[in-house]
Amino acid sequence: MREMTIGAIHRAYQAGELTPGELLRDCLAKARDDRHQSWISLISDEQLTAALARLDGHSPADMPLYGIPFAIKDNIDLAGLPTTAACREFAYQPDHSAFVVEQLLAAGAIPLGKTNLDQFATGLVGVRSPYGACHNSFNPDYVSGGSSAGSSVAVALGQVSFSLGTDTAGSGRVPAAFNNLVGLKGTRGRISCSGVVPACRSLDCVTLFALTASDAARVWAVAAEFDPADPFARPAQAGPLLGARFRFGVPSAEQLAFFGDDAAAALFAKASQTLEALGGVAVTIDFAPFLQAAKLLYEGPWVAERLAAIKAFYKADPSRCLPVIQTIIGGAERHSAVASFEALYQLQALKRRADAELAKVELVLTPTTGTIYTIAELEAEPIALNSNLGHYTNFMNLLDYCAIALPAGFRGEGPKAGLPFGITLFAPRYADNALLALGERWQRAQALPLGATGLPFVARDLPQPDASSECIDVLVCGAHLDGLPLNVQLRERGAVLVEQTVTAPCYRFYRIAGGAPLRPALVRDEHGEGRSIEVEIWRLPLAHFGSFVAGIPAPLGIGKVELADGRRVCGFISEPCALQGAEEITAHGGWRAYLATLG
Repeated sequence: MREMTIGAIHRAYQAGELTPGELLRDCLAKARDDRHQSWISLISDEQLTAALARLDGHSPADMPLYGIPFAIKDNIDLAGLPTTAACREFAYQPDHSAFVVEQLLAAGAIPLGKTNLDQFATGLVGVRSPYGACHNSFNPDYVSGGSSAGSSVAVALGQVSFSLGTDTAGSGRVPAAFNNLVGLKGTRGRISCSGVVPACRSLDCVTLFALTASDAARVWAVAAEFDPADPFARPAQAGPLLGARFRFGVPSAEQLAFFGDDAAAALFAKASQTLEALGGVAVTIDFAPFLQAAKLLYEGPWVAERLAAIKAFYKADPSRCLPVIQTIIGGAERHSAVASFEALYQLQALKRRADAELAKVELVLTPTTGTIYTIAELEAEPIALNSNLGHYTNFMNLLDYCAIALPAGFRGEGPKAGLPFGITLFAPRYADNALLALGERWQRAQALPLGATGLPFVARDLPQPDASSECIDVLVCGAHLDGLPLNVQLRERGAVLVEQTVTAPCYRFYRIAGGAPLRPALVRDEHGEGRSIEVEIWRLPLAHFGSFVAGIPAPLGIGKVELADGRRVCGFISEPCALQGAEEITAHGGWRAYLATLG
């Protein structure tokens, strides 16, 4: 089986061992032969040919997702295929792809099709679909997790490199845990929901599934583009950084629930020890306000948002929905406006308490789920067992946190032997990049297989260099700064941060027009109109300098930049054409300060 990480595919392209056409046709054939009921619709051969034609004249150097296959949950629009939300009677043909899909297409990614889900994204199980229950990638008797069921299984089986899901109650994290994947539920509003069938519009997030945290970071850098047409969208903002030593919260023992799954409990205890080995200090926190907030999602008036999302369709004929969906959405009408305001007040009080607990630490560690169930068990008790799976996930969007689900081992004995277990790290909003960076370190420490492919996780970066290593210092001033979207390109090459400093007071600073991620241009001004700009110096192993520079797209490049103390170091500079349509941001004095003004 071929390794489907983005880096592995791009290396094969660059070495001439593989072409996008060969890879995508092979992926499409595997998807058509899928027996896990992961897909609802796939692109045609003609549509694939047209998609491949858009790559002509390009390469991974100028398209960060060049020739990378991905899957789209079927409540997210893709022009050329119907959107069903797992309800045939609801299906429609979109004129345009969703905003996030457009960003991925522009970066060179190629969609294979639309994946199966719990109907109207209502469920954490993957069995609530007229297209059939989606089967777990490790044991088909077990649930895949949902509602982003097919999106997770397609990645786990190596049919695609990454996929889009959505998450209101845990749909972008539970399937990741059940299929040994990374699942990123970023800060609410950072990925546009334009072109997405809503579940709870005020809470919904588009999420990412990937084999590695590094791949998730690459896709996040493209997908998290601000969409002014989405009224719930949020622009980029500098988030907290995570040092070599950090504090992480863990619920007290009596607040942890594993629903009789002793193997999961043991794996969680081991996960806490692993996080401590990575520099963390465990701090017991009161998890009660988080759990109380979680109950509001389905027991409170937010369920009425699910009715609001499809009100006209549902009112016309509720029987077109599956019985379990009718039970959940039909119960929305009992919630009054008064009850809604009362619940909002209750949530606000709980958030104050939860934020106070979170303020004691940099992030919190929990299981993603306490256990996993068979398909037969879920079908026998569809609501109660689904609720158990949301124990650690339902509060996340209500409380406005970001989270990453990570693989954390396999059960070694008992009836669930061989099934994966996952943990979740969550933090305040805008900590997405810090979580991704820690997730990358976590995977290196765990070295678990990639999804359900059986292929090993290979850490291709070098160890942190010591004084005897042959290295070169590189100055960065934008998206490569610590914790920002492209920083992973330095870390995966073994670079370490050695200095935060400023340039000489002779530079002007611009935001380059277009592109995801946002990028700045640093331009020397010999006429006295510049100022000092905040920068970082990263020490990069010389053996990896060439591959780093090769990945820098025009009009940016590497040249000599003067620091305030008179030193000159290699760093990012730009061609004059970068200033066409650019916004001057010199007055902000640095990229982080500029990002902070965006909201």
